[in-house]
Amino acid sequence: MSIGDLTAILRDGVWQTLTLAAPLLLSALIVGLTVAILQATTSIQEQTLTFVPKVFVILIMLAWLGGLGFMRLADYTTNLFMRIPDMVR
Repeated sequence: MSIGDLTAILRDGVWQTLTLAAPLLLSALIVGLTVAILQATTSIQEQTLTFVPKVFVILIMLAWLGGLGFMRLADYTTNLFMRIPDMVR
């Protein structure tokens, strides 16, 4: 196992993390900005008003994309376990 192989494993791990987290974070960001703009235009200054829609959107995104994300994570983990014999040498 070379430094290049270790770098590829680390890069793939970071990429998996970003691709799994990005849809959730982007949807929460869009909902948060939308609610903040609505609060600014209506002069409602309730701090907890943005929390509930974000939670619902994140739960909906998890339900919608969770299976795909877990399949990708399972494939990555299986790939890592298949590489263990090469790491030992």
